[in-house]
Amino acid sequence: MEYSPDTCACFTGHRAMTEEELKSSALLVSERIKALYAKGIKNYYAGGALGFDFTAAVTVLNMKQVYPDITLNLALPCPNYQSKWTTSQVELFDRVRARADSEVFVSGSYHRGCMHVRNKYMVDKSVVCIAYLKERSGGTYNTVTYALKKGLEVINLTDLPLTNQISFDF
Repeated sequence: MEYSPDTCACFTGHRAMTEEELKSSALLVSERIKALYAKGIKNYYAGGALGFDFTAAVTVLNMKQVYPDITLNLALPCPNYQSKWTTSQVELFDRVRARADSEVFVSGSYHRGCMHVRNKYMVDKSVVCIAYLKERSGGTYNTVTYALKKGLEVINLTDLPLTNQISFDF
């Protein structure tokens, strides 16, 4: 399904998060969805990773009870990207996949940069990036940097200040 980018937001965040961070981020995501819905943002892209991505995806699905016209669109890096997940993690995520409005694999097979390709895909389809960024390194930082470079509104759910100093190119 193709949406106008001005109706879309994407998520990016860390995989390693405490239980408390996951719970608080779910509340923050639901608050942001409410505010963005009022601005016409109804379509959300999540990258299918554990941690923040998973929490954000579940939150979008839960928010469909309030806003039935919002969509969850999964941008997945490649088939079998979950090969190192536990059986219970795969089963939980399969429940999310079954309720998603769409899913796309951005690469046909695993390669070193397929996660970056996925992140770039989501940013390129969006006008807002909702981030859970605690560190100025790694994939989440690179995605936020790319989103800033592309002119997206970036909403960081942590207290780490954002900067427009672009230091990474995809």
